[in-house]
Amino acid sequence: DTQHLSDLRIVLMGHKLTGKSSTGNTILGKEEFDLKTFAQCVRRHGEVADRHITVIEAPGWRSDYTVEESPELLKQEILLSVSLCPPGPHAVLLIIRVETRFKEEQRKVLQGYLDLLVERVWSHTIVLFTHGDSLSDTSIELHIESEGQDLQWLLDKCGNRYHVLNNQNRSDDTQIKELLEKIEETVAQNN
Repeated sequence: DTQHLSDLRIVLMGHKLTGKSSTGNTILGKEEFDLKTFAQCVRRHGEVADRHITVIEAPGWRSDYTVEESPELLKQEILLSVSLCPPGPHAVLLIIRVETRFKEEQRKVLQGYLDLLVERVWSHTIVLFTHGDSLSDTSIELHIESEGQDLQWLLDKCGNRYHVLNNQNRSDDTQIKELLEKIEETVAQNN
């Protein structure tokens, strides 16, 4: 049985327009994150399911820019995001829109950004698929299989930890409770 943590620190990362701000709002159960894009990290707090939650949203990167092509400020903010919740995040949620094709180009871009951080970031990373409603009747497992080796590579790097979120259905608090439990399981595996 996984230990229930009273304090959770979460960092949201991903390229622009994946639903990071909406995810932060869904996790906290209120409109804390502005849906406009921004160049700096944003930190918000809330009480959710008997836990004090700190959520840091790192600025999104352009999906067609490698880390080398990105502005230095963006790289610094991504590095800063994990230090804004000392002693470090319990989980890094890597936000991916479920309907986005995840191929070699996306994998290389994403790997470049996560490589800015320490190698152990992978053991704290959970892939969070947003826009879960667009799956319709397809299971997430079938979707992952249909996407091929690049998405499977990412999930393998993350210890096969993933979660599907429907930001349109904020009244369904079971999806957030399940996510928080997955984060706590991740913490337990890393201890």
